[in-house]
Amino acid sequence: MVHIIWVSMAAIGIIYAVFNGTIEEVNEVIFESANEAVYLTISLVSILVFWLGLMRVAEEAGLLVKLAKFFKPLFTRLFPDIPHNHPAMGYILSNFSANIFGLGNAATPLGIKAMKEMKSLNDDKDEASRSMITFLALNTSSVTLIPTTMIAIRMQYESTAPTEIVISSIFATLISTIGAILVDRYFYYRRQGRIDYDLTVK
Repeated sequence: MVHIIWVSMAAIGIIYAVFNGTIEEVNEVIFESANEAVYLTISLVSILVFWLGLMRVAEEAGLLVKLAKFFKPLFTRLFPDIPHNHPAMGYILSNFSANIFGLGNAATPLGIKAMKEMKSLNDDKDEASRSMITFLALNTSSVTLIPTTMIAIRMQYESTAPTEIVISSIFATLISTIGAILVDRYFYYRRQGRIDYDLTVK
């Protein structure tokens, strides 16, 4: 669905440029943006490698494991239908801990494995379970202590204080995570109430 939206926006813009007589400017901007995107991507590699290296040191030092143990009581309440010692819980905790430190590359495969394990617990294979929806909400709005990519971009564009966004990012992602949990719980209990009502009526 998303790719259809992007293609539609691009097509509408090009068609409008043709009728508006600005197609040459559009072509020029397309090539300039493509060159800038390639340059930015290549220039970010060294910075991202540095930050991801620091995060990997933290991971090897056992910091992520300690964080997982610290957050386990909270996550057992957020995912009550997952057994405490089930592999899904371990993958969820590891994914959350990796996201906190901006280890997106490490968090993604952990998130996929967590979803697969939760699917094995789900009786209805065609519909996402409560835990899968909660995990998706948390993973999308995840709390981030070190926004590695944003810091790298700010450094690339010669920001005088590239790390000054750390505090604001922590607060922003914390608020978004709390909001995601509240919305998730609201719709879950709302749906559960409807199901209970339907069963009562029947």
